[in-house]
Amino acid sequence: MGAAGDMNRVIGDQSADTQRSLFILSPGDRDGLSEAAQRAGWRPISARRAKDAPQRFLHSEAQVALVDLRNGGSAAELLAPLVPAMEAGGGALLALLDPADEVHAPAIMAAGATHYLVGPPGDAALRGALASAHRLVERVGGGAQDSRRAQRIRRGDALYWEWNRKSGLLTLSDNLVRQLDLPASRVQPATLLRHLPRTERRGVLASLRAMRRAGRPAALAHALPDRPGLRLVHHLRLLDSGVAADVEWLSEGAEGDAASRDYLTGLRSRHAALDWLDRRSGLATTILLLSISQFDRMNAAYGQVVGDALLGRIARRIERMVDDVAPGSMVARIAGTEFLVGLIGEAAGSDRATFLARQLIGVIGRPFSAGDHLIRLTTRCGIAQSRMEDDATALLRRAGTALADARQAGGEGIRILSAERQSRQVDGDRLETDLRLALDRGEIGIVFQPQYPVDAEKIIGVEALARWNHPHYGPLSAGILFATAERSDYMLPLSAHIQAAALRQAAAWPRALSDLRLSINVTAADIAQPGFMKSLLGLVDASGFPRSRLTVEITESGLIEDVASASALLTALRAEGLAVAIDDFGTGYSSLAYLKSLPLDYLKIDSGLAQDITGTARDRIVVRGVIHMAKSLGLKVIAEGVETEQQLALLSREGCDFYQGFLRSAGVPSAELINLVLAEG
Repeated sequence: MGAAGDMNRVIGDQSADTQRSLFILSPGDRDGLSEAAQRAGWRPISARRAKDAPQRFLHSEAQVALVDLRNGGSAAELLAPLVPAMEAGGGALLALLDPADEVHAPAIMAAGATHYLVGPPGDAALRGALASAHRLVERVGGGAQDSRRAQRIRRGDALYWEWNRKSGLLTLSDNLVRQLDLPASRVQPATLLRHLPRTERRGVLASLRAMRRAGRPAALAHALPDRPGLRLVHHLRLLDSGVAADVEWLSEGAEGDAASRDYLTGLRSRHAALDWLDRRSGLATTILLLSISQFDRMNAAYGQVVGDALLGRIARRIERMVDDVAPGSMVARIAGTEFLVGLIGEAAGSDRATFLARQLIGVIGRPFSAGDHLIRLTTRCGIAQSRMEDDATALLRRAGTALADARQAGGEGIRILSAERQSRQVDGDRLETDLRLALDRGEIGIVFQPQYPVDAEKIIGVEALARWNHPHYGPLSAGILFATAERSDYMLPLSAHIQAAALRQAAAWPRALSDLRLSINVTAADIAQPGFMKSLLGLVDASGFPRSRLTVEITESGLIEDVASASALLTALRAEGLAVAIDDFGTGYSSLAYLKSLPLDYLKIDSGLAQDITGTARDRIVVRGVIHMAKSLGLKVIAEGVETEQQLALLSREGCDFYQGFLRSAGVPSAELINLVLAEG
């Protein structure tokens, strides 16, 4: 039957004992106390070492802890470290004493225990003590329903798995999937066995058979694939539906790693994050400091145990987003509701850092479920770019300054401290004044964002985008640039400058880029100007860039007041050899009217609309409708802001032709674009 059949046969056909969970810390009698707890109707999660006990207790489902202080066990070593974790979770702590030590029970209770029991305990005495402890948990924590809700939330980053007899599948925690390098969180048993060292597989099956014969909890241990110095131990238990296991590190190397981890979230600790930053001293580094707003109100409403558990869920969302956008970055929890992301290499650029900050704010803002309730959170972010003289403390302090600015300001809640300047909380009046000098100073630059077919990775075109390298605030995005130009009535000179600069650079591209299309943006204000067509065509011809490779993108978010005149102008431009696209479709005023009236070659879906393809069923229907409508009008469809392979696959399936976005490339200078194309061969 193979490994899958062996494992199904070995762990199948079991009865379960799925009552409340009990965390046991016992240096000398872990197995005996686990068996006694099982007989008393409790599910044991046990440990011998005090070092990682608080973290294991918080990551378990247990609300009651039993600490074995017999045989000279030290309350300071064994009990005291668990007290903060127990109090944070509204739990109960049962101390097991030698008969001769009962005289010390008041001191043990004063140290943090909520109950004590003299051992070795009989089954009835243990059952009664545990029932009393559980009753305290229900009174303090608001009842069993709240406890279960908290357990469901905080369990997400633990090491555990469950096997379901009916489906025959293993469901593993995300953390265990990462440690074992598995392809998914739900797999066949054979898949798990194949990811263990070959020499370990026979022993794993033997341990499972022993548990089946004995009909009680058991344990198995194995090395990690390609990491021979590390071992994991699985504490097996029986369920109505199959078998489950809580997993812990067995090796000293893993314990050292655990010591550098935050005990609530499993992320790097503040100390480990500062060590990482110190090792980066003198190197280009950017850090994001995230703060969850009004978390204390959530704690007041749901209880601290739920709040602590929710921090673990937030950590998982941050980790997944950072892995998608900037793999290899450092993620840490450095204080109560503050998280740190350290970026290096290309990810340390201001555009990529700001993009990641927006994504993190968005993903944390999605509702969290807690039983029958939905919890919604808001986040602020301060970004700091390192300077040569910065040590870890200085860089973190500068990120804190940016975060303080973000908390005071409105808008998207992101502020940047560049390497050269102080806070980038932007003064709008100053920007309007500075913009009129920016063109003469050469501060307005051009980058080109590559465009790709949905079914290939070969660049077929680029969109020219503007960037303002402000002498005080550092690099500013096109959004801030154009918003400032619109307020200061400086849009027309700015637009003409950007168009000329993009055409001039593109005309100088080498022969290897002779097939690339160039897209330049024109505004509603541009096309409303008398003589605009003559001026634009003169600009194109003077640059030497071929008309046949140029696309004019009309920014749809700007209101076109005279659609009939605009239609005549665009028709004339097409007759002169240019292609025409409508940009940012889905964000503006009169989308359907524009599609019906304007002569177009391309429709560009706004990034927000394109990203909705992976949202709800309603979101997908809207995006699908836009694409199919454009295709029925004979238009090619370009999706902006594509960030994930899933978005790309769904857009391709619905008929999208081209895409651009951080999935493949941000906007790059002309020289870097040339290198990208040459690298394609």
